[in-house]
Amino acid sequence: MMNSIILCKNDLPDDFLDDCTSVAIDTEAMGLCPYRDRLCLAQFCKGDDISYLVQFRQFDKASNICKLLTNNNIVKIFHFARFDVMMLYKYLGVMTQNIYCTKIASKLVRTYTDKHSLKDLCKSLLNIELAKTETCTDWGAEEFTVAQLGYAKEDVIYLHKLKEKLDILLLREKRQPLAQNCFDFLPSRIILDLTVNQEYDIFKH
Repeated sequence: MMNSIILCKNDLPDDFLDDCTSVAIDTEAMGLCPYRDRLCLAQFCKGDDISYLVQFRQFDKASNICKLLTNNNIVKIFHFARFDVMMLYKYLGVMTQNIYCTKIASKLVRTYTDKHSLKDLCKSLLNIELAKTETCTDWGAEEFTVAQLGYAKEDVIYLHKLKEKLDILLLREKRQPLAQNCFDFLPSRIILDLTVNQEYDIFKH
């Protein structure tokens, strides 16, 4: 454990799911192409200041992560779930259930802006400035730098607070049902991404 960061290899600890109702999740890969770039790291936070960073060297023993992802009683909070859930599905072989995406929620209620990145949301809704200096970095390295660990932690520790703020806006704008429909559709959208092409719009004329 280092500054409220717990670094794990290949899976979460056995007791991670104890008293767990919601988990913020993010992933880091070698790049943004799921057909080319491997999953290197997954970050998890239960809403406190502790982040669990799971570094992957193999993908056949992540039974605790798989139990978490498929547990429909636990809300999984992502920012841009479409990518993270796809990478987890591709490498762990299970589809995440009970998804909440802060990026989708933001786009539904913050229609006065086109700024929906995690950095933008943290600044606008929480008045927190994220550094984002490690956006382009080698997540396949054997050992992570202090800067990489700090970056990875920041990608999950604010998601619960962002969800709280966005839920208030979804309720105010009466868009909660629409948001939930979008979240529920994400597994199908991800299967489409992997089956055809991420750029292919199947709903286009």
